[in-house]
Amino acid sequence: MTGARSLHFLIPGDLQSPTGGYGYDRRIIAGLRALGWQVTVHSLDASFPLPSVAALDHARSMFAALPDAALVLVDGLALGAMPQIAQAHAARVRLVALVHHPLAAERGLTPDLARELARSERLALAAVRQVIVTSEATRLALREFKVEPSRVAVVAPGTDAAPLARRVRGESLKLLCVATLIPRKGHDLLFTALAALQPARWQLTCVGSLTRDPETVARLRAQLRCLGLEGRVRLAGEMNEAELSRMYADSDLFVLPTYFEGYGMAVAEALARGLPVISTHAGAIATLVGPGAGLLVAPGAANLLQSALSRVLAEPGLLESLADGAAAVRSSLPNWQQTCARMSQVLEPL
Repeated sequence: MTGARSLHFLIPGDLQSPTGGYGYDRRIIAGLRALGWQVTVHSLDASFPLPSVAALDHARSMFAALPDAALVLVDGLALGAMPQIAQAHAARVRLVALVHHPLAAERGLTPDLARELARSERLALAAVRQVIVTSEATRLALREFKVEPSRVAVVAPGTDAAPLARRVRGESLKLLCVATLIPRKGHDLLFTALAALQPARWQLTCVGSLTRDPETVARLRAQLRCLGLEGRVRLAGEMNEAELSRMYADSDLFVLPTYFEGYGMAVAEALARGLPVISTHAGAIATLVGPGAGLLVAPGAANLLQSALSRVLAEPGLLESLADGAAAVRSSLPNWQQTCARMSQVLEPL
């Protein structure tokens, strides 16, 4: 399949994984197909971005089987970890990288591993014809990787039309955090901040995988026990689309204390429902939220996060004002049709 409007998309792990990055990939695949593209999805090993020897051997075989001159889009979760393979095929296929965020931006990496991932990704990106990122913030972050600006295109995620959250205030403020339980998402900071606000009436539901990083989950459960928050914080695990939509609809405030985001799809989903946001200035979040739809603090600043939460809990008028601001932001969010048309526009010249 090497004709016009034909694309090979290489993705590590399970495409159906309920994370923002995989969700983006799924919507792009569906949207391009609706626009007439022939998209062939190839599954790489789930061990990326820390691939096993067998995973790299499988990737080499997969690349070798691609037709000459094929247009090949590779999710950056894998591409950045296999620079030698990318370099070996750079002249034979039309290679494009999809970078959600730099690999070395993950929390919990040793300094040596972070440096190695940055070096590896820099070499891999040097081998591609085009780099696609999901935000202007990520495009700017790639300056450290010596990627020429002319080779970087921004294709921001879309959102689906959704009804406004119910905004029926009960006795307790219902907080929602949607994020896989990994160090980068900052759940520990959120728990520390909330522990100081125990006299206030609030309940927190954390939606996100409990199996991707068992060590982090165990550490967070121990933290909740130590802080006496087990009765007020629910680690709900993954939810399907309908269940998650109900959670957004029934919540009062969205919270994401992340250290880094390439875009912040969960934040966009909250705003699409008019939910006010407390988060950080990480990645594209400041641009998404703007000045009136939430309160943003510096990444890693538990004291500032506590202060923001305390303000919202103590000032009902502030929460209502932020909810009005979030509802106003909805119309400015791109939809998935626009996103997929933009992706097609970027890929077409290649």
